[in-house]
Amino acid sequence: MSLDSDIIVDRRRIRRKLTFWRVIAALIAIAAIASFALIATPGARGTFASAGSIARVHIEGLIRSDSDRTQALERLENSQAAAVIVHINSPGGTTAGSEQLYDSLVRLKAKKPLVVVVEGLAASGGYITAIASDHIVAQQSSLVGSIGVLFQYPNVTELLKTIGVKVEEVKSSPLKAAPNGFEPTSPEARAALDALVKDSYAWFKGMVKERRGMDDTQLEKVADGRVFTGRQAIDLKLIDQIGDEKTAVTWLVEQKGVKKGLPVRDYKLQPRFGDLPFLKTAAALTLETLGLGSIAHQIGQTGVAQAVDRLGMDGMLALWQPAASN
Repeated sequence: MSLDSDIIVDRRRIRRKLTFWRVIAALIAIAAIASFALIATPGARGTFASAGSIARVHIEGLIRSDSDRTQALERLENSQAAAVIVHINSPGGTTAGSEQLYDSLVRLKAKKPLVVVVEGLAASGGYITAIASDHIVAQQSSLVGSIGVLFQYPNVTELLKTIGVKVEEVKSSPLKAAPNGFEPTSPEARAALDALVKDSYAWFKGMVKERRGMDDTQLEKVADGRVFTGRQAIDLKLIDQIGDEKTAVTWLVEQKGVKKGLPVRDYKLQPRFGDLPFLKTAAALTLETLGLGSIAHQIGQTGVAQAVDRLGMDGMLALWQPAASN
């Protein structure tokens, strides 16, 4: 019996060692693949902007504060790129994130010729981003504008009454943590929120008026929160030209003296794990091995970056989204 027990203990010890080394091997493999990808993928680290080329930057999806993006744009300022084309396809995001991105592009524009191309949508915070440039190009069917600010919050007061739940609180002053969604919004809290929204709205309109050279009458035509097509936007002074990237390159050559015939190369602002398909696959396999199948499935379906983008955003929004159909 003693011999059998020793054998069982030895087998368990061997299994633990094998599991440990399998995990280590998998992690080393992922690290090696990642290192190879950063070397082999052009622009993957967001630091490659070769001399004699125009850097292409993509701003897509929800815009929020991002220090990595700011640092990448600062590196682009000091790169050898001859000019920058910023492609925007965004419904906006937080006002703070949009302001941060706007400021970064203004600093970049001071160092290099910069032009914006609206691919499909540059609304709210996306339009704040676009007006950092002195020249905005958009397709005829692109959507731009949505000049406005939004503060949304859910109120579950009636639901809590239905299920018999009451939230109690002790706070230092009436407007602390207001609104909280657990009680009807007081007139004082609503007035405070209204002041916040109006102040940010005035800031947004002031930027548009200054950057686009509008008078008050022109500004009022475009600042009611709606979006406009590229065809409409050019007459309203929201954009400068109908076209695409080739149009933007021509403008850089003719107006900014950029050498004709330079290649346009991608400059990635946010190299992320989920951006590389084979890394995503390697990560999923490793997580499956470790018994984390649900996480592996999430990575396989949407990727790490997309999963993170599903998280909520705090603060006031400069965001446009069409109403969902019933």
